[in-house]
Amino acid sequence: MPPRTRRVDALSRERIVAAAVAILDTAGESGLTFRALTERLATGAGAIYWHVANRNELLDAATEAVIAPVVKPVEADEPADGIRAIALGLFDAIAEHPWLATQLATQLSRSPWGSVTPRIFESIGRHVSAMGVPKAGWFTAGSALVHYILGAAGQNAANARVLGAGGDRAEFLAAASAAWERLDPEEYQFTRAVGDQVREHDDREQFLAGVDLVLAGIAASR
Repeated sequence: MPPRTRRVDALSRERIVAAAVAILDTAGESGLTFRALTERLATGAGAIYWHVANRNELLDAATEAVIAPVVKPVEADEPADGIRAIALGLFDAIAEHPWLATQLATQLSRSPWGSVTPRIFESIGRHVSAMGVPKAGWFTAGSALVHYILGAAGQNAANARVLGAGGDRAEFLAAASAAWERLDPEEYQFTRAVGDQVREHDDREQFLAGVDLVLAGIAASR
């Protein structure tokens, strides 16, 4: 058997984080344990603790590993196009990794000084400043975009998880639409009126339309 020091060197932090992401994708946050990691990596817990102090650090590192390539600098002819590209990248990442929405919300509120939140704000904020928004309005405009993007993408991922348990999207939306259209016409005038739009909407298009509404508001306030 190789000496312990050689095994620790061979087991890099990157390998541990990649294994953690794979476990999270298949077993969810509750499935990510150091025991599951040791079995997947065929190593001992001590070798893992050499690189990662605890489970929270591991979750933070897994989140950063998924988010970092998504929010890297985007070259775009117009700042709004850069924001749309980053927004769609986050939307797709959250849809692909069901655990990600919860971790992003947790990091945004628990440790905004950590590595993930500044990455997201920086990637979007650079385009906000390029839109000509006065510096005094950067945080407000950037926050509005970040909160909409993460909130809407997270809700879409939550809906997909419900349907992933054996549901059919078309049937689900048809049922929701029919239920809204049966509501009392006096008490729910607006909700009844958009019932047919619930049935026909495209999640990605609706998400981008929301981004454009926020961008239009930012442009108008500028």
